[in-house]
Amino acid sequence: MDVYLAITVLWGFVFIYSIMATMDFGAGFWSMIYINRTKTKATNIANRYLSPTWEVTNTFIVALVVAIYSLFPKAAFTLGTVLLIPGSMILLLLAIRSAFLVFSHIAEEYKKPLTYVSGICGILIPGLLISVLPITQGNFVDFSNGGQELNFAGLFSSMNEYAFFAFAITSTLFLSSLLLADYSKASNEKEAYDTYRRDALIMGPLSLITALLIMITLKSEAGWLYDKMIQNLPFLFLSLLLFLVGGIGLILPSFKPEYRGMPRVSVIAVTLQYMTASYVYGRAHLPYIIYPKVTIHSAFTDPNSFRAVFITYIVGFAILFPGFVWFWSLFMNDKRYLKIKKPKADIK
Repeated sequence: MDVYLAITVLWGFVFIYSIMATMDFGAGFWSMIYINRTKTKATNIANRYLSPTWEVTNTFIVALVVAIYSLFPKAAFTLGTVLLIPGSMILLLLAIRSAFLVFSHIAEEYKKPLTYVSGICGILIPGLLISVLPITQGNFVDFSNGGQELNFAGLFSSMNEYAFFAFAITSTLFLSSLLLADYSKASNEKEAYDTYRRDALIMGPLSLITALLIMITLKSEAGWLYDKMIQNLPFLFLSLLLFLVGGIGLILPSFKPEYRGMPRVSVIAVTLQYMTASYVYGRAHLPYIIYPKVTIHSAFTDPNSFRAVFITYIVGFAILFPGFVWFWSLFMNDKRYLKIKKPKADIK
């Protein structure tokens, strides 16, 4: 029982970070795309979203790493060895993106090139992060001679890896455009809203296509995982239904006549869709952390240590959760922040 509770905690950290990070990274990319289109105010909306959230988002990756080392220490060694190079690349891109994102708000004369670099790094990071999943499916880790070694040649020749990479990018842009559409509507920025609503309607079907490509390539490259996912076919259909609800939410009539769509409904539906799909994938992956050698049972920490760590997590979240709720309520509802103040010279 303890081991399943532990993997659920870990899955929760992975899901929360994946949703928040994709929205964060995607907002940086959209800020770069629309930096020269000042009339739509799309870049301003993206920057106002990024400013208070990018540091909050990064706290969850720290929690994720701590959870792996504290709950599954025997898996941490294997993951640390296998993911040494990919993990180092992710940390380097995170450092570059964070630094350039900060400097882009300070060095006005270099704002555009700094925004371009941070935007490009931001869209590459989700692709590298999701590369962990194909690696854990077992085809690219060599356990011979008592060690662990990542087969880069096999990984970079895998169509399943590229399907996951494409899925990460399209999902990042889809989720972020949905949230930015919702945020634009809350800010009464109609041109920005129309822009991000259009982007969401484009990226949504693309993300669905890449998800189907994952299933197709998974069948040939990791048949054991594909077969176990198909056993949970009702949940996959539920995920598809939630995706359709998210799409319908963008074309429904709005309570505000000048706006078309209900982006808040779409954000909630699509978040639930990703939760359902990730549940199917995670459940099918059990009991393996890295197939076929590392399981949740063989990598689990001492039960007494787990209980102490679990109590610490409960106390920590009891303290932090009200703060996160308060932060998001201010972020989405504070009219002083939602509406950009005009410079004094422009006020008549």
